[in-house]
Amino acid sequence: MPLQENVALAPLTTIKVGGAARYFVEAKGVGEVQEAVAFANSRNLPLFVLGGGSNLVIADTGWPGLVLKIAIPGIEKHSAYSDDGKIIFDVGAGESWDRLVWHAVMAQGGGVECLSGIPGSVGGTPVQNVGAYGQEVADTIESVQVFDLQDLEVRDLCREACGFTYRSSIFNTTERGRFIILRVTFALNPGAKPNISYTDLKRHFEGREYTPSLAETREAVRHIRAIKGMLIVPGDPDCQSAGSFFKNPVLSEEQHAELKSRAGARGLIVPSYPALEKSKKVSAAWLVERSGFAKGYELGRVAISIKHALAIINRGGAAAAEVLALKDQIQQRVEEIWGIRLEPEPVLVGF
Repeated sequence: MPLQENVALAPLTTIKVGGAARYFVEAKGVGEVQEAVAFANSRNLPLFVLGGGSNLVIADTGWPGLVLKIAIPGIEKHSAYSDDGKIIFDVGAGESWDRLVWHAVMAQGGGVECLSGIPGSVGGTPVQNVGAYGQEVADTIESVQVFDLQDLEVRDLCREACGFTYRSSIFNTTERGRFIILRVTFALNPGAKPNISYTDLKRHFEGREYTPSLAETREAVRHIRAIKGMLIVPGDPDCQSAGSFFKNPVLSEEQHAELKSRAGARGLIVPSYPALEKSKKVSAAWLVERSGFAKGYELGRVAISIKHALAIINRGGAAAAEVLALKDQIQQRVEEIWGIRLEPEPVLVGF
């Protein structure tokens, strides 16, 4: 087991903030995961599991225990379809998520094409049930292989056992901290038509007389994400973020009516998106921008992206405390004006 000490964590995240890990292990197999956990337990060290580093903010004080980076590789496509006719991929938790999407699209497997360009690792996607443009990983996850920290056993959890809901699963709610994700198995729809239900995709393909392919939809999604600063492009400071910082709020009928009333009093209309309306889900970006935070808003060494109202970016040399200060400012103002408390999407570590 390759054990390191006092390893800087900021370079391992997409937002580039945070302190160091007292101990650090990069595990490329189940055995190394087990060894690392045994090491942490033997010294009573707090354990944090790190994936691709794309959806988290680490405190300036770093992590006082062991950071275990999961780097288990492998994208295996089963040679035969499943019993219900699906294309099966078995994927190591350390693999790049976007690399898996490319493999799926090349195999004509539908169900993840709209999740193209999302940074991070495969193992991180079930935790928050990652989703975008009308798809979420729960749609295609067949099972998740985990290491159970309670009984130190490797086990497989079926989709139902993962408890997926909007941006949520047992991995970040009821069983938070219990499981380390090792591998994920996906079941994709062979020859499926792409999902282009979202407005941005409809607009992109407007005027086409034919249904776009999965590959064309993937490239369209990556293009749209790039325009919005949601595609990691080396050298682009506007991409130095943790992705969307706030979840789209899911409201009750009463809360939704109250929001429309408050908007009406200000001469505004709450935008309606067919893909969001059925669940009374409201655009967090609309709430942020209608609360005085325009794209490009700056606070010290952090700012809101000039391309996307939900991305808090590190303008260079920022501290994690500055990121949290802007987060708090946005949350407070949105709640004052709209009566809605925005929930952060990234994992906050060490605060």
